[in-house]
Amino acid sequence: MTSTLIKSPKLNAPTIHRLSNGLTIIAEQIPVDAVNLNVWLDVGSAIESDAINGMAHFLEHMVFKGTDHLKSGEFEQQIERCGAVTNAATSQDYTHYYITTAPKDFAALAPLQMDVVLNARIPEDGFERERFVVLEEIRRSQDNPRRRTYQHMSEMAFETLPYRRQVLGPASVIEHLSAQQMRDFHSTWYQPRSMTAVAVGNLPVDQLIQIVEDSVSHALPTAAPERDRLFAEQPFTEIIRQEHVDPSLTQARLMLLWRVPGLDNLKQTYALDGIASILGHGRTARLVKDLRENRGLVSSVSASNMNYRHQGIFCLSAQLPVENIEAVEAALLEHIQTLQTDFATAVELDRVRTQVANHFTFGNETPSDRSGLYGYYQALVGDLEPAFNYPTYIQSLSAVDLQNAAQTYLPTQAYGCVVVKPGK
Repeated sequence: MTSTLIKSPKLNAPTIHRLSNGLTIIAEQIPVDAVNLNVWLDVGSAIESDAINGMAHFLEHMVFKGTDHLKSGEFEQQIERCGAVTNAATSQDYTHYYITTAPKDFAALAPLQMDVVLNARIPEDGFERERFVVLEEIRRSQDNPRRRTYQHMSEMAFETLPYRRQVLGPASVIEHLSAQQMRDFHSTWYQPRSMTAVAVGNLPVDQLIQIVEDSVSHALPTAAPERDRLFAEQPFTEIIRQEHVDPSLTQARLMLLWRVPGLDNLKQTYALDGIASILGHGRTARLVKDLRENRGLVSSVSASNMNYRHQGIFCLSAQLPVENIEAVEAALLEHIQTLQTDFATAVELDRVRTQVANHFTFGNETPSDRSGLYGYYQALVGDLEPAFNYPTYIQSLSAVDLQNAAQTYLPTQAYGCVVVKPGK
């Protein structure tokens, strides 16, 4: 099969190997006595229609129910017999499956991982049993106040984009899905062209690549299915408010949010990351110091810049007594206005740069750390360069960059406001 080799600088030095059937393999040897294989698919709940919302997550469960070569449960038995670990996760924009194993067992276990992902059999009896497991997971999520609050925010942030829906899907949809629908979904989307297999650990790169390549050599190239074209929604043009009551809460939740660029416009996101760090990351961050430490208006407060593929959400959120909601909303807006009129200080910029650099270094130490980093960027951005150079981008930000981003993307006269109050 054909391949293209790409080398990256300094801390990270993976090799990228592309197969003629469409699979991208990323491999790197690091001196840690383990190997992680992380299989990423650019397939998540965002590609579903409303009629099958929750299919991608349900399929994640069914992947482990056997293939023509593995009985249901046999994959996990082999993993446990070697003292390895396996898990999986589904989001709006991706699904990924991973194993971490001793180097000596990688050649035996990697083909099993690729087999269950590519060749899931999805038997009728296993499908019906797992349906009840997924329905219980949905029920538990509905009993989780944090998830309910997040869902309120998503429905405010996204009017038309599928990110407004839950990854788990509604019970009413899951109850009526069929095993054949899932087989069709799997055969359409779980193809090598949609996959990135990342192998990182203490084996030679050539060996890591060969083991993975041999595991998928039988898989033939297929045509890419049509994807719905999704576009970022327009920013808010006025202040939109929603209020909810949640009897399980003892304090209110307040969220202010703005529609901002996402991964499709990656370089526009870095200044917003910097703003989020200055406002809400750490005890010396502006919002934490002012609203929690000095004035005691909130129990907690944070700022986040959440990146989805087609759109981002910049969110200020607080947990607080109901009587403080109005004062805290005004204070949050005042902090945004200050960023629009006054430059961030040199001390703040240095703190952001140090936080990012250290987080990047500490978050690259294990095989699973690195495989997650590579798989995420390759699957969602199609390029590893932003992963390697993220600290450089953040360290190059100036006070003017942050001010411009605040002025452009965070207007104080147009945003979404979600309030969730405790009550009956």
